[in-house]
Amino acid sequence: MAKAKKSYHCNACGAVSPRWSGQCDSCHEWNCITEEVIEAAVPKGMNGTKKGRKLSFAALGDKSQTEYKRYKSGIEEFDRVLGGGLVPGSATLIGGDPGIGKSTILLQSVCALAQSGVRCLYVSGEEAVDQVRMRARRLELLDAPLELVSATNVRDILSSVEGGGEKPVEVMVIDSIQTMFIDNIDSAPGTVTQVRTCAQEITRHAKARNMAVIFVGHVTKDGQIAGPRVLEHLVDSVLHFEGDRSHHFRILRGVKNRFGPTDEIGVFEMAGHGLVQVENPSALFLSQRAENVAGSAVLAALEGTRPMLVEVQALVAPSAMASPRRSVIGWDPNRLAMIVAVLETRCGVQLSGCDIFLNIAGGIKINEPAADLAVAAALMSALSGTPLPMESIFFGEIGLSGEIRQVAQADLRIKEASKLGFKEAVIPKAKKPIGRAAEKSVAKGFVLHPLEHVQNLSDLYMTKQVNSSYHDAGQVRAV
Repeated sequence: MAKAKKSYHCNACGAVSPRWSGQCDSCHEWNCITEEVIEAAVPKGMNGTKKGRKLSFAALGDKSQTEYKRYKSGIEEFDRVLGGGLVPGSATLIGGDPGIGKSTILLQSVCALAQSGVRCLYVSGEEAVDQVRMRARRLELLDAPLELVSATNVRDILSSVEGGGEKPVEVMVIDSIQTMFIDNIDSAPGTVTQVRTCAQEITRHAKARNMAVIFVGHVTKDGQIAGPRVLEHLVDSVLHFEGDRSHHFRILRGVKNRFGPTDEIGVFEMAGHGLVQVENPSALFLSQRAENVAGSAVLAALEGTRPMLVEVQALVAPSAMASPRRSVIGWDPNRLAMIVAVLETRCGVQLSGCDIFLNIAGGIKINEPAADLAVAAALMSALSGTPLPMESIFFGEIGLSGEIRQVAQADLRIKEASKLGFKEAVIPKAKKPIGRAAEKSVAKGFVLHPLEHVQNLSDLYMTKQVNSSYHDAGQVRAV
């Protein structure tokens, strides 16, 4: 009989080591490597090799295939991130910081599905049934026909799902996958082997029964989902719940989705009775914007297929330190260093001896390069002390030579700005800067300022005092 092999896995990042050590060589965490036993398969000779079964092949354009009807919870922000709702037979992984609201949003969603006639099962491995009921009472969801169970043994859970009730379970929530275990594996719950094997077994069972399953995953201190990386490849959708607990906004972001667009976001507001969806996040993020303040610019960002207007705040102050501070919240610090270098080299803006503080108001994180132009405008405004017009938006990517490059979906950004009452947009110059979808907004008095170089931004606003009031057709007048 073949001998069992031993391997050493890091519980933080999933790296495999040939021997035990106190610190992981990949993520440099201490006391996170555990020993796991892998049962070796019994070798067979050529005569004893078992022959595989013959597979049946299907045509790509088979018209007799089943059209899946998605399970819609009625929470539009949650369904939007999933691409229109849960697909039967799909596996979804949702991760986020502790206390951010993962269990709350899932309990609200499955209760809404249960009230619509979908049989839902909530499996809690971290809380007792009475503790889940306490949260449901706070969220006013006790009337929902949701089934609860507190269990961690995957074999018991799957056996109960197979034989319970006349109507099969259609949606199942596992909270969380790090607490699940399979009893024939000699490893503790939460280890790499247990997490991988449990997720594979539950997903295989869900796809065979056409049942949608949602896993809750813990995250490491770096914000990555704990456990093996294969867990994210195994599931069909990966969602991240983001937000600062000091803010009441929460962002549900789709990182991976086989049944819909990626990078889609849903915006929620934390209230006393749970998470409330925000239908117009642009108006909410700009609701507390101060008037005539230097260093404030409005960015027309695009998250997935949704245009969103957010405020970019910059503060530039003289520094007495040899290495001035560069503090960034909600944006890429490396991108800020690049913009500062371009402004100094190509435009002669002296920022090297100043402390720079940059903030995306509202606790949202922006990842797209279209924010370059808004950041540059906020920095110039903060340095010169000249407020930007209140009714202007900015978007565009800045290259290393100072040129302003085009970005995707300029039409949607302009339409969103026009809908919220903005009158002016500073955009990259192109042969056809906007499409037909935004031409109606421009015809109503919306002024466009196409720019080729970042120096043109300084010539437009910083070399003259701008009167922020708009007259007649919405043109800006210099005093």
